[in-house]
Amino acid sequence: MKGYFITFEGVEGAGKSTQAKLLYQYLIDNGKDVVLTKEPGGTKTGQKIRQILLEKTDEIFPPVAELMLYEADRNFHIHNLIKPSLQQGKYIICDRFTDSTLAYQGYARGLDINLIKQLNEIATEGIKPDITFLIDIPVEEGLKRIRQTRQADRIEDEDIQFHKRLREGFLKIAENEKDRIVVLDGMESPENIFAKIIEILKNRNII
Repeated sequence: MKGYFITFEGVEGAGKSTQAKLLYQYLIDNGKDVVLTKEPGGTKTGQKIRQILLEKTDEIFPPVAELMLYEADRNFHIHNLIKPSLQQGKYIICDRFTDSTLAYQGYARGLDINLIKQLNEIATEGIKPDITFLIDIPVEEGLKRIRQTRQADRIEDEDIQFHKRLREGFLKIAENEKDRIVVLDGMESPENIFAKIIEILKNRNII
């Protein structure tokens, strides 16, 4: 019995978490066995790592340390939740996965892309999503949405150029993996975006 692994990606404030929750509820309502999770923080240990990663600090936070913490969180996630759930034939919906690490620590932070790909491969033990939805919006819009609802965390608080490099990175990753990554316009209404997600998943016989 095969499980399905569906991930959502995007810049800050793109609306990916909203779509992940909508899909989770839709699959539950249709009798599927579903797990909704996120990175970082999809496990008990991961929640502690997430706190370290996102809290503002007066210490220098080196990009390499940041990368290693994300990969450590991911390996906990794979062993404790993702791999067992897929083996049980469940649907996994994950808010961020390896593409975020490539985009944030690679394209936005400037760390070596090939190194990150190698570390992703080690941390995931080769597990890859069946499909990824990239919700794309202008970074100014995404940051505005966040600041209207809550205080920005350490990553969200980076300067605008960081966020622009991030968006460009996500779009480059999508361009390189067109079979897996579907880019959706995050400026459309949540209802329209979700309708497209369901249509795509049905067309690919995932649901």
